[in-house]
This record gives sequence, C-alpha cells and structure tokens, in this order.
Amino acid sequence: MSLPANRLISLDVFRGATIGAMVLVNNPGTWSAIYPPLEHAAWHGWTFTDTIFPFFIFIMGIAIPIALERRRAAGQAGFDLYLQLARRTAALFGLGLFLALFPFYNWMKGDWIHLSDMRIMGVLQRLALCFFFASVLFLWLRPRGLLIAAFALLFGYWGLMM
Repeated sequence: MSLPANRLISLDVFRGATIGAMVLVNNPGTWSAIYPPLEHAAWHGWTFTDTIFPFFIFIMGIAIPIALERRRAAGQAGFDLYLQLARRTAALFGLGLFLALFPFYNWMKGDWIHLSDMRIMGVLQRLALCFFFASVLFLWLRPRGLLIAAFALLFGYWGLMM
C-alpha cells in the first residue's frame, strides 16, 4: 500500500496515537475502578485524559492550512470553498448531535428521553465550530493577521478567566 506523496506522515501518526488514547481513556474497563491518570481532573489540574481534546484541536490546526491550500491550488475559491466548509461543519455537528441522541432513545418503550437532558454542545459539536471558525480565519487573514488573532484570542480568554 502506498501513501500519496503529499501526506504529512507525522500528522497521521499523531492522529492515530490520539485516537488510540481516546479509546483508552473512554473505555477504562470498569467505571468503578479507573486508573487515576485516566480520569479527568476534578477542576484544577491536568491529567493525560485532559490532553485528548486539545490534541484534536492541534491536529485540526495543522491540517486546515494544508487542506485549504491544496483546494486553493486546485482552483477552488469563493462560494464553493465556504460551502464545502459549511457542509463539513454541519456534518460533524450533526454527527455529534446524532451520537448524543442515539443512546437516549428508549428502544423498549419506543420513546425519547427528555431533550432537556441532552448535551447539545458535545465534543464533536465543539470540534465542528472550532474547525469552521479557524478555517474562516485562515481564509480571511494573512499570516501576520493570524498571529494577531491568535494572541488576541489567547489574551482575551485569559482575561475572561481572571
């Protein structure tokens, strides 16, 4: 099996390791006796489990410029590019909603569990929004503008947390 010449192998390896880690931390074997490093930190602190979501965001941040530049080089631009971003965002967001709803359907009674208990902004939905806004920023801004936006977001978040 041969890989396409333009694949970033290190990103694929990191993505695979992150997915493996996600499977590990989401399936501890027994929920009554979880190995402590595989639990989320209660509030303050940081465990291995708490790195999985940021790793996916990091992977997305590396992949967005590569994918969008490839699309630009192929001649895709303007409305078609934004439509493709919107479709991918909607698909990821919809998949997250489906997975949030799926286990809450009572198959024996044939009825839904109350939707007020559903978590609308789950992990996939957050990844979808991060993907969309990061992609739009990448398309709108030049490298210097991206750096300014990154620092503005970082310091803005820090200010909100203070």
